[in-house]
Amino acid sequence: MSRPATSTTSTSLTPRQLWARARGALLVLALILIGGIVLATMNSSDQHGRLDPRSADPYGSRALAELLKAQGVSVEVTTTLAGATAATGADTTLLVTAPDLLTYDQQSTLYGAMKGSAARTVLLGAGAPSLGTLVPGLSTGGDTRVTSLEPACTLTAATRAGSVDLGGERYVTDHTTADSCYYADGLPTLVRVPGEGTADTVLLGSPEPLYNKRLDQQGNASLTLQLLGSRPHLVWYLPSLTDAPADPAAEDTGTAFFDLIPSGWLWGTLQLAVAALLAAVWRARRLGPLVTERLPVAIRASEATEGRARLYRKADARDRAATVLRTAGRTRLAPLLGVPTRDAHSAELLLPALSARIPANAVDHRDLLFGTAPADDAALIRLADQLDALEREVRTS
Repeated sequence: MSRPATSTTSTSLTPRQLWARARGALLVLALILIGGIVLATMNSSDQHGRLDPRSADPYGSRALAELLKAQGVSVEVTTTLAGATAATGADTTLLVTAPDLLTYDQQSTLYGAMKGSAARTVLLGAGAPSLGTLVPGLSTGGDTRVTSLEPACTLTAATRAGSVDLGGERYVTDHTTADSCYYADGLPTLVRVPGEGTADTVLLGSPEPLYNKRLDQQGNASLTLQLLGSRPHLVWYLPSLTDAPADPAAEDTGTAFFDLIPSGWLWGTLQLAVAALLAAVWRARRLGPLVTERLPVAIRASEATEGRARLYRKADARDRAATVLRTAGRTRLAPLLGVPTRDAHSAELLLPALSARIPANAVDHRDLLFGTAPADDAALIRLADQLDALEREVRTS
């Protein structure tokens, strides 16, 4: 006859216990999801499409691109250095929106293209990481806040535009023929460096005049249209961290897989690993109090006794085994001798009652019931036999 199946056992977790164990992990997961949503929302709001001529956001540049197209200037957007270095004609203007993002090798490649080009190159917010390579002879004089500045120079584009919103990087130049405009604290924030032939390089300390939100203020539109619309073709270069080098020799360098992963992802993964480790330690240390539970199955007393005996033998715990045997023996003898169970382990009360029932013989009752640990397994077996014999003798006396 088969045993009827039960839906749960005494060791099954209740819904309350499941919730208590899982709520911590669920809370951490919810916080991570909420944080990710908040960061994604923040990053996708005002800063989405920064300086992108296709973006109509406040920090985009779609309004400027549309004005340039209306004047007959073709606007080509590229996100690769190869596309940017292809702009070498005298009828082309190359706009580099974030030159500081380029690596040294990329800057060197771009400078080589600029040096042998007849095009105009406009650099936005170029600082110390890129100035030394892209514009030798120029250095940064520190940055300043963006504010309304007057031209204070003879550059035609600046004098026509008048006051504009500029600031950001300030420049120090060794070029005697350079045009320096829009001074902030004694240093220019716009510098034009003539090159060979029709080539020149223009540095704007800040990209603020190109933003959609500022284009209709001051003379921002006039200045940017003159600087970027002086040639019939404009290449709008948006550098990124994933931009591969344009040098063919640099492409086949056996780059490892982890070299292709931006450092931000690697640091983020490391932080998540540390957080997971701390969460594991936190959960592992949450040990509650011991709880007695009913066994899910019935175990025979003989099996439990044999299993415990094997554990004692494996641990070589003869002292513990002898203590268990003597304690059980005294507990069973006390009621037979008329001694209260609470006094069963008192030698002063149990031994006199035992001597009154059974006269002294070859076995020392004190050593048998309250002695030291056996020296070996044979002595332990002999102790068990003697305790069993003493109990039988008390029962039959």
